Amino acid sequence: MEQSGGSRRRVLLAAPRGSCAGVNRSVIAVEKALEQYGAPIYVRHEIVHNKYVVRSLEEKGAIFVEQIDEVPEGSIVMFSAHGVAPQVHEEAARGKLATIDATCPLVTKVHKEATRYAGEDFDILLIGHDGHEEVIGTCGEAPDRITVVNGPQDVAKVEVRDESKVVWLSQTTLSVDETMETVRSLKRKFPLLLSPPSDDICYATSNRQAAVKALSAEAELVIVVGSKNSSNSIRLVEVALDAGARRAHLVDFASEINEAWLEGVTTVGLASGASVPEVLVEEVLDFLTACGYTDVEIVKSAEESVVFSLPKELRRDLRAEAAELIAHNHDEEISEHDSVVRPRLTKGEPT
Repeated sequence: MEQSGGSRRRVLLAAPRGSCAGVNRSVIAVEKALEQYGAPIYVRHEIVHNKYVVRSLEEKGAIFVEQIDEVPEGSIVMFSAHGVAPQVHEEAARGKLATIDATCPLVTKVHKEATRYAGEDFDILLIGHDGHEEVIGTCGEAPDRITVVNGPQDVAKVEVRDESKVVWLSQTTLSVDETMETVRSLKRKFPLLLSPPSDDICYATSNRQAAVKALSAEAELVIVVGSKNSSNSIRLVEVALDAGARRAHLVDFASEINEAWLEGVTTVGLASGASVPEVLVEEVLDFLTACGYTDVEIVKSAEESVVFSLPKELRRDLRAEAAELIAHNHDEEISEHDSVVRPRLTKGEPT
């Protein structure tokens, strides 16, 4: 790896970075459930989009599944930070499962907005990535009223029933700049488009993008620590390139860094997605230090002090209640034509 002899090699370290309040809440919820109720605790989909976190929880006894029907009757199942559609709660009820809802409260906010506007007969334009777990969950709140808009390129084909009753909402982990570009395009087409009462993109996503934007003005190379299926981490790479970085790469671990990326680079920007433990950032810093990048400067965009309380279900004996669900529903047949019978544990409300 070639470097100019007299050049000062430094790292611009983004702040804030790493795990946000919603991610911390979800991960701690799995750990507390394992501690309180014992293994296994089933989790529908990855609790957060990070390989390291998922592997660590699996080692402690969490079992990640894709569908509710993979969970044995009478078990405890947790819903991930990304949220789920009402249909998933109903499936858990049919399966006689005790549930813990670890949905990020900021995602829950978007779900409630969707329910409210659908109830007022609005068409809802949900800006987000079609197929993302968060978008699937939100769409499930009002599938006949929500249209997903992936970006400005989708605006031309959007149709609504009444242009005077249309509102936009968004996935919480999007690029702030691209989302607002989409909103501007939508407003040109629908001048009476209503905005949500407060920004749907979460504070952590906005803060991390602002820090990356600031450091990318000076960094020739930006390394973002995060998993390939993490929407907010992918957005940080895009933000870095848009803000002036010559190159930007997404890595899960320091071992994925190619030393050839550092050739001729004097300033490296380092950031991490909102589901990334700090230990992974520290490993990258150690790698860069070994490569001669010994000066570290913090680039701060905001202070974060948000904390969310744990799901209320963790204060109950879910193992006993799961067994009770089976006993109470033993003779009950539920068909797809029957009204759904919900147990007491269907959907926790984050506080």
